[in-house]
Order: sequence, then C-alpha cells, then structure tokens
Amino acid sequence: MKQFDIPLLYKSSFISRIKNSRKINDPKKKDFTPALLDFGPIKFYIARHFGFCYGVENAIDISNRIINENPGKNIFLLSEMIHNPGVNNDLLSRGVQFLMDTSGKRIYNWDRLTKDDIVIIPAFGTTLEIESELKNKGLDPYKFNTTCPFVEKVWNRSTQLGNQAYTIIIHGQYNHEETRATFSHSAKIAPSLIIRDFNEAESLCSFILDESKEKEFYQFFKDKLSPGFDFSNDLKRMGVVNQTTMLASETDSIAELLKKTLSIKYGVAEIQDHLADTKDTLCYATNDNQESTYGLSNVNADFAVVVGGYNSSNTTHIVELLDQKFRTYFISSADKILSPNTISHFDINSKKEIRTNGFIHEIEPIHIILTSGASCPDAVVDLVLRKIISFFPRVKDMDLVLKEFE
Repeated sequence: MKQFDIPLLYKSSFISRIKNSRKINDPKKKDFTPALLDFGPIKFYIARHFGFCYGVENAIDISNRIINENPGKNIFLLSEMIHNPGVNNDLLSRGVQFLMDTSGKRIYNWDRLTKDDIVIIPAFGTTLEIESELKNKGLDPYKFNTTCPFVEKVWNRSTQLGNQAYTIIIHGQYNHEETRATFSHSAKIAPSLIIRDFNEAESLCSFILDESKEKEFYQFFKDKLSPGFDFSNDLKRMGVVNQTTMLASETDSIAELLKKTLSIKYGVAEIQDHLADTKDTLCYATNDNQESTYGLSNVNADFAVVVGGYNSSNTTHIVELLDQKFRTYFISSADKILSPNTISHFDINSKKEIRTNGFIHEIEPIHIILTSGASCPDAVVDLVLRKIISFFPRVKDMDLVLKEFE
C-alpha cells in the first residue's frame, strides 16, 4: 500500500496506536469487532475502521506538496478538498482559495484566473464541462488532480458499460460533487440516470414494469437524466455504479431489485443480457467503515459519538446506521462537547445543529461508542476522547490503557 505524507496536526499518538495494533493483529481485515478501551468509570468502543481513507490521504498528500512546491503562486481549490471543516480551514489558512462551494455555486470570479494560476481538482473529481472551461483558460485540469482513484475506477467502469450499450444507473446524491462528476463522465458515453436511494429504485422498477407511465417517469426523474434519455429503449440494459460514499449495502440492494425486476420483464435466463455485474466498483474503504459500524451495533452502549463534517456523506451514513440502536451524537469537533451535561450536535433529519442536555449520565461505568467518517483526522477523534475523559477524575492513565489493549 502506498505511503502518504500526512501533516502531523492530523495525526494522533493515541488513536493511531490503537489502529496500528488492530492492523498488526488483523492484517486481512476479517475482524470487524470494535476495540474496547477500559478507562475504569468510562469505557470506549472504538470502531475497527474509521478516519482517513486512501483517497483522502492521497488528496491531502498531493495538495500539501503543491502548496509547498509553489510559494508565491495563486493556488485555488475547485471546491472543498474533502468534507471536513478542519482540513479545509487548514488549507484556507495557508492561502488556498476556493473557486466554488459544495453545491457548485461560484464564489470567485473565474474571469480573474490566468494560465499561471494553480487549480487543484478535489478528491471528488469534477465534471467534463469544468475541465473544458479550465482548458480554455490555459489551465491543465489534470496537472493538479487529487481525484480519488476509486472514483476514477467508477468512471472507467461506466465507460466500459457505455461501450457495451448499457444504461448507467448512478446511486448517489444528485447535488453531491462526486455524483455530479460521475454523471458528467457517464452521460458523455451512455444514457445515465441518478437514483438517490432504494425508494427511488423501487419507483424506477415500477416504471420499467409499466410502460404506460412514461410521462410520469420523465417528471419523477426530471434533472436526473442525461440529455435525450429514451424511456422506451434505455431501460432495457443497465449497470449500477455508485457515489463511493453511499452505503454499499444499499447499492447492492438496488442492483438486486433491478435484477428481480428485469427478470420479471425479460426472463431469468436472459438477465445477464440486461443487468451488468458491477460489484467491483464499490469502494473498499467505505465498505470497511460500514462493516465496522455494523460491528459496533452488536455491543451494549449508552450512546454513540460520530465525528466528522456535517456535509460528509459517508459520515452521515454511519450516523444513520448507529442511530437505529443508540442515542447518536454527530459532532464536528471536541469543541461541540460544551460540558459533561451539554453537547451541541448535528441532527441529520432537520439538518441543523441542536443542543442536548444530560447526554452523559451519572451511573458508572459509562459505555460510549466512538467512530468517525473517512474524511476526519485521527487527531480530532483523539481530542473528542480526551475531552470526555477529562470529565472523570478517577480514570486510568492513557498509557496504561494502551498497554493493556496492546
């Protein structure tokens, strides 16, 4: 596995040792049970996999080298590098400017860009239209490119599907940067359609089985279809790819539902001609994090804390999974833990930050699940753990806990 140069401010002497110990004892990643850290009055269940994935480390490594090697130059990021406020604020503090926000709205005057400027493509990738616009300004969109290799893998598979006359079904959030990029690439070579979740997949299947609903189909998937999408012909052969941060299990379920639907319409014996096998496009890191979250759901805990950017898709899915069983607090940093009694956390339903009182009860020992999204530095998780520990005067020394674990 490639080694990346990650700034020290993102690393943690405590959390990183826990993760490294798990890697040594389980190099093939077969054990998804959480690590138990016993501090006496408080016990933490730490997920088997969490924090920076390959794509995030790759993007940070490349970005830092670009900044270090180009002093005095105007350096721009197309949009947020990753969905983590700490990482993005660090880049801003070093003089990097953002050209767009996460929705694609331009926050910098592109007419001021020159061929001598540096524009970094973020880990999510970008659209062909933006690539073309940068080229027209004399900027090479591939020279400073941090697109995740697993996102590019999805694009390559989409090209293969298109060349084999398959329609590309993209499981993703329509306004997410990665999905916009994937849709742009796939729509160039094949009919393409975006579905948000399993419910939208069910609606798609109802349209496939009832051809009289053509008008409703175009209304339902308005703005989620490639130009010229043909209801009569483009739903006969399909392949499912995904936004790499979506739930892998949901992508699998969507593909299985389409398989059943197309089997009904065309016969089981003909299914291979109508649905491509695209399981190889699922991101291993997202899958590992999600399997680790399922591992956490098997423990008995008082509540869960998930750390990450509020606009992070993969972190939100972790929150959704844990919230099915535990009181789950989604926070962006240790600063959100205001006191032993009060926590400020993001509610994924209302899309607002709210405050909850009495989140840590007084009966000891207290069992807490702790994990993070793929774009969250270990150092931030470490600070959250230390902040909670600081509320308990009789906890074990952290070095002793490490020795007992290792």
